Amino acid sequence: MSEFAIDPQLLADCHRLGRFDLCHVLLNSNASLPWFILVPETAVTELFDLPDTPRTAVLHEAAVVAQFIKNHLGYQKINFAAIGNIVPQLHLHIVGRKLGDPCWPAPVWGKIIESQEYSGQRLEGIRELLVRQCSLKIELDNP
Repeated sequence: MSEFAIDPQLLADCHRLGRFDLCHVLLNSNASLPWFILVPETAVTELFDLPDTPRTAVLHEAAVVAQFIKNHLGYQKINFAAIGNIVPQLHLHIVGRKLGDPCWPAPVWGKIIESQEYSGQRLEGIRELLVRQCSLKIELDNP
């Protein structure tokens, strides 16, 4: 059996923050919106093809991130998707939205043209909050 690896395109587009029990937690590099990506450690490519127990656990981890976005980052609305048209590896998008954000009220998929970088301090702040508030585990090989 081969070792699990996150798709290189996801790694190129995101910061690796750590992991929960089933999912690796990434943050899209564009800081215009809090756009988290969860990558379940599975060979299954569709969310609804996961067996019941791991699917429920993956959705629970997504809900933890959604609540984090609302409670700690101040976004009232969450967009959620498991699209996989470009990157076939199963991954879940959890995006914080609010009135007046860079593409409100349109969906973010393919619409976000504004681009901002995360400062190292901001990125570490988000990671530390996730560790304290959501039990994120830091992977030793995290850059």
